[in-house]
Amino acid sequence: MAITALPPDTEADIARVTEALAMITPRWNVRILLALSGPPLRYSELAAKVSWLQNGQLHPKLKSLCDAGLVERTEHTARHVTYGHTERATALLPVLPMIVTWAEEHLEKADRPLPAIEQIEDSLTLLTRRHAAAILWVLKSREEVSGRVLARIVMPTTSDWTNIYPPLRQLVADGLADTEGNGRPYRLSAAGDALGPVLGTLSAWAAGQPLDQAAHHPVWGQPQAKSKPRPWVSSQSRPAPAALPPARAVGSSPAWHHRDLFSHAVAGRPTAALPTGGPRR
Repeated sequence: MAITALPPDTEADIARVTEALAMITPRWNVRILLALSGPPLRYSELAAKVSWLQNGQLHPKLKSLCDAGLVERTEHTARHVTYGHTERATALLPVLPMIVTWAEEHLEKADRPLPAIEQIEDSLTLLTRRHAAAILWVLKSREEVSGRVLARIVMPTTSDWTNIYPPLRQLVADGLADTEGNGRPYRLSAAGDALGPVLGTLSAWAAGQPLDQAAHHPVWGQPQAKSKPRPWVSSQSRPAPAALPPARAVGSSPAWHHRDLFSHAVAGRPTAALPTGGPRR
């Protein structure tokens, strides 16, 4: 049964991306995937790499990643079991530096140097807000839309169309959408529009397509028109730091190493990510 008033292909696309985000966004999942980016590891070897996880936390995380098809458990003997990436997880890794590049450009600078892994976790939190994916898709395809019309598209079965405003206000607070004020239409902010490569690539990955198909995505793959000058901006971009991992084209050889995502990380248990948002911290 349709849950939005969007075309079936678009709704299926959003559902796949939402499911993909749900696989990797839960706390520590990306860190575990990165820890497994080399040869397969025994449980004890992996536990040593993610030593901040308390006893009993790693096993259910591994089980959920195995169930999601991202981690493979191989039983060599009864006493020799290893965990490693599936091909699907390996295909996902190139999306991570794209998220870092977007975060460094568009999330507000924190009051301390952040490791790239925290940039990824903060960004994923924004993208998994309730109704965020559907709203972003509509704003990108329609450029400008009122709250009432947006509610009819995103929440067609909701009796009170004003229920669209809490997720809309959250997207504005996160810096992904803009509006001139109450009763005025909504549109993507510069940061929201710049998510195109990330969401297009996630869409291709979720559909099992080569990542270079992101350039042909019907919504996010279209050339981005230059935004008209506006006197109102709800979120300001910031310049990327000199240490930012270089962005790369989809399909090219990676210029970064998975360990780079932990740059600036302190020894021992990592600091938990602070609340995120366009004005992030």
